[in-house]
Amino acid sequence: MLSLGAFAFAAPGMLALLVALPAIYFLLRLIPPLPKLVRFPAIRLLVGLEPAEQTPMKMPWWLLLLRLLLATALILAVARPLLNPQAELPGRGPLLLVIDDGWSSAPGWATRTAHAERLIQRAERANRPVVLVGTAPAPLDAPAVRRGAMRPDEARTLLRAFRPKPWPTDRTAAAAAIDQIQIEPGAYAVWLSDGLEDEGATRLAERLRRFDGLQVLLPDQATTPLLLLPPAAEGRDLKVRALRAAADGPRKAAVQASDEQGRVVARIDLDFAATATQGEGVLAIPAELRNRMARLDIEAQGGAGSTILLDERHRRRPVAILGERATAGGQPLLQEVYFLERALDPYVSLSIGDREAVLTRNTAVLLIPDGSTPSANDREEIAKWVERGGIAVRFAGPNLAAGADNLVPTKLRLGDRALGGIMSWGQPSALAEFPPNSPFLGIPIPKDVRISQQVLAEPTPDLADKTWARLADGTPLVTAEKRGQGYLVLIHTTANTGWSNMALSGLFVNMLQRLVTLSRGVAGDGVNKALKPWRTLDGFGRLGAPPAGIQILPADAAETFQPKPSSPPGLYGDENAQVAFNIGGRIPAPKPLALPGGISTDKLSEGGETDLSKWFLLAALVLLLADLLISLWLRGLLPKAVRFGRAAPAALLLGALVFTGSTDLQAQQPAPPQRPGSTATAPAARPGPPPLTDEQALKGSLDIRLAYIVTGDKEVDDISKAGLEGLSEILRSRTSVEPADPVGLDLERDEPRLYPLIYWPVTSTQPALSPRAQAALDRYLRTGGIIFIDTRDQQMSFDRPAGGNPDLKRLLAGVETPPLVAMPPDHVLSRAFYLLSDMPGRWTGGKLWIESGGGRVNDGVTTILIGSNDYAGAWATDQRGRGLNPVSPGGEQQREMSYRFGVNLVMHALTGNYKDDQVHLPDIMQRLRR
Repeated sequence: MLSLGAFAFAAPGMLALLVALPAIYFLLRLIPPLPKLVRFPAIRLLVGLEPAEQTPMKMPWWLLLLRLLLATALILAVARPLLNPQAELPGRGPLLLVIDDGWSSAPGWATRTAHAERLIQRAERANRPVVLVGTAPAPLDAPAVRRGAMRPDEARTLLRAFRPKPWPTDRTAAAAAIDQIQIEPGAYAVWLSDGLEDEGATRLAERLRRFDGLQVLLPDQATTPLLLLPPAAEGRDLKVRALRAAADGPRKAAVQASDEQGRVVARIDLDFAATATQGEGVLAIPAELRNRMARLDIEAQGGAGSTILLDERHRRRPVAILGERATAGGQPLLQEVYFLERALDPYVSLSIGDREAVLTRNTAVLLIPDGSTPSANDREEIAKWVERGGIAVRFAGPNLAAGADNLVPTKLRLGDRALGGIMSWGQPSALAEFPPNSPFLGIPIPKDVRISQQVLAEPTPDLADKTWARLADGTPLVTAEKRGQGYLVLIHTTANTGWSNMALSGLFVNMLQRLVTLSRGVAGDGVNKALKPWRTLDGFGRLGAPPAGIQILPADAAETFQPKPSSPPGLYGDENAQVAFNIGGRIPAPKPLALPGGISTDKLSEGGETDLSKWFLLAALVLLLADLLISLWLRGLLPKAVRFGRAAPAALLLGALVFTGSTDLQAQQPAPPQRPGSTATAPAARPGPPPLTDEQALKGSLDIRLAYIVTGDKEVDDISKAGLEGLSEILRSRTSVEPADPVGLDLERDEPRLYPLIYWPVTSTQPALSPRAQAALDRYLRTGGIIFIDTRDQQMSFDRPAGGNPDLKRLLAGVETPPLVAMPPDHVLSRAFYLLSDMPGRWTGGKLWIESGGGRVNDGVTTILIGSNDYAGAWATDQRGRGLNPVSPGGEQQREMSYRFGVNLVMHALTGNYKDDQVHLPDIMQRLRR
C-alpha cells in the first residue's frame, strides 16, 4: 500500500498505467473529429474559385483534455485510492473477529458490521486469513457454516449473513468454540462488544488475551441498548419502564404503541435521570385505544429487547355488574356492587346496569351479585350470551339459597350452611390450596380469610372437575362449568362481608382479576398448559412466522424462563388468543461490561478509511457521457435537441405569464352591483399583495398543490404538512388528481393565488395578520380561491362574521369576511365525490360553517369554510402510510371518513358547483328533444 498522508492507494502497481498518458495524448491528437454535414445551395460553389491553403483539422484542446481526464480517472479507480487509510493490522497471524450478536446488538448493528468489513479489508490487503465467531447461540434453522480460518472474501460473505439474535449471548460457549477451532497464537483479536456484562465475559476476555493482540470495541451512548420491561397497570393507565446499563447522564427515550396493523396509537417519552438506570413514563390513553395496542417499541433502537408484545393481560377488559351503582344513602359498605366496583374499577372498563344495558355492549365478563337476582327471561338471555363466549360470575346469598335457579354450574342444596354462631357446631373455615385445574392456581391465600356461611353443592360425579376452590373441609367454594364457548362460574358466598371477610382481602381482587383474564380464552378450558408458537420475534424486533423446530412454551414458564433458540420471544397460542413471551423482565438487568486490567478499549464509530474507487469510477462515467454528448454535437446530431432545450424554459415562462395575466383579469372584474338602499364605503388604502416571482409562477402553473398557512408553531406546521401529504396521496390513488407536494405559505412573502385550496390551522400563538397579509388574503378570496380554516377546538358558534373563537376573531380582523351559516345537509360538498352525511376529522361532532348566499364569486362556489375537528391531524401519515395521531372515537373508520371529506373538499375546490349543475340535466335533455 502506497501512503501519502491522509491519502493512499491499495493497489499502487496500477499507477504504472499513468505512463501511457503521453501515448494516449498523441493518439488523440491524430484522431480528428468526424466531419460535420452542412447543407447549402450548390451556387455557393462558384464563390471563391481561387484555391485556398488547407490545413488538417485537429482535435480541440478542451476535448483532448477531457479525454485525458477520463483515462486518468479510470487508472486511479483501479488503483483503489483510500482516504484516511488505517495502519496495518498488528501481528502476522489471522484476524479473529468476535461479534456480540445477541438481543443487545440490534442498536447500531449497521455500524458494527461496517467496522468489521473495514477490518476484513485491512486483512485482505495484508493477505491474512480471517476467523469469524459470534457469541450468541445460532437459531435452530440456521444453515451450517464453515468455522475456522477462511479467505477474507469468504469471511465478508459470512459477515453479511450475520443477524442479531432475539436472545442473550453465551460468551462461555463462544470461548469454548475458540478453543475448538485451534487458532494460531499469533492472531490479532478484535472483540466487537455490545458493552454489557454477563457470566462468561471474563472468561472470554481472558481467552482472547492469549493472542498477540486484543482490542475491544464498545458502543457509544446513542447505540447502547435499552431493555424495555412489560408495562404495569397503574390505575387506569400503564406504567412503562426501561433499563439501561450505566447511569451516564440524563437521557430521553421515546416509546410508541402500535396496533396489529402497525399503526401508531400513542407515544410517550421515558426520562432517565442523570444518576438513574431506569426510566419511567405513564401511558394515559382511553380504554378503546389501549385495547387496540399490540406492541410497544423504543424508537431508534429496533431490537427484540426494545420491544414488548402485549396480550389480553395488558388490556382493560369490558366488565359489567348486574345491578345499580352503590350510593352513600344506601349504606354502600353493605352493598355487593360497592365491593365489586372497588375491586375491579382500576383494572377494567366497568359498567353497571340492568341486563339489557350491559349485554348490548361488548361485555367480556358479567358479575351477578345475589342482590340482583335475574328474572327467568334474563337468565335465558344470559345463558345464550355465555354460550357465545361470555363469562358469567354469580355470587351466592340468601336469594340463591332460598329458591331454585338453573343458572348455576352445579346443582345446589336448598338453604345455606352456617359455619359459626351460637346455632352452629362448626367454626368459620379457611381456604384450602387451589386445585391444579383451577385458574386461581398460584395466588397466595391469606391466613386470616374466613368463610362463615355458604351454599352447598349437591354431590355429583363431576363435582371435583367443576371445583376451582375449596374450603379446608373440602366443600366447594367456587364451581364452574364450560357452556358453549363461555364459562358459568359460581362463588358460593356473598360479594360483601355478610357471609365472609374475603371481600376485604387482596385475595378477592386477585380472584376476580383471574376470572377477567380467563375471558381471553388463551387456555381454552381455563387450565394452565403449554402453548405452541404462533408468531416469533427476530433480532430486529420484527414479528414473523416461527422457524422450524421451535418447542412448545412450557406451562411453568415463570419469569426466570429466558428466551433461547428453542423458545424465542413472540406470541404463543393460536389465531384466537395468544400469550406474549418477551425478553424484558426475563433476563437480568443490563450492567456495563467489566474487563480485566490491561485490555485496550475503543468506541465503535462509522468513521475510518474510505474507498474512493467508486467515486473515481463515477467521475469517469460522467466524463464518458460528456464526451459522448460533445461528439454528437460536433457531428451535428443534436441541433433539434438543443433547440428544444432552449425553448423549454421560454415555454414555461410564457405559461407562467399567461397564468399571471388570467389572475389579473379576474382581479380586475367589476364588483357585483349592490342592492338598492345599501351603502358602501371605500376601503382604506392598504399595501398590495406580495409580488409574484417567476419561480412561484412556474411552480403554481405546472402542478396542482395543496397549501397550508405557516403558524410558527413547529408541531402544528409539521402536522399540517403531513396531513396534506397524506391527503395528496389519497387523491393520487383514488382520483384523477395528481397533486404535487404541499407548500407552506407565509402570507408576508408568498403569493396564495397559485393554490386552489389553502388549509389554515388556528393557534393561540399565531400573530395577527399584517396589512400586507390581509390584502393578499382578500385578493385570494375575491379571485376565486377557497380557504379552509380549522380552529381545532371542536366547539364553535358563528353568530358573528368572525366566529365564536377568540383567536379566529383576532386573526380575521381586517379581512373582508362574509356572513357565515351552518352548512346545509344537501350542500354540494357532501356529494362532490363521495356521498357523505358527516364530516369528521381527528374528532367528530361540531359543524362546518360556510359563506351564506352561495358564495360571492366563482359562480356561487363558497370561498371560505370553517371547521373545528383537527382535519390535518386525521389526515397526517408517516413514511409507511400509517396514521400519526389517534382518531377518536371512531378509530380507523372515522379516519377513512375524514379522508373522504378531504377528497370532496379538493374536488369542490377544483370543479366548483359541477355537481349542483347536474340537477338541471333532465331539463336540458327535455329541451334538446324538443
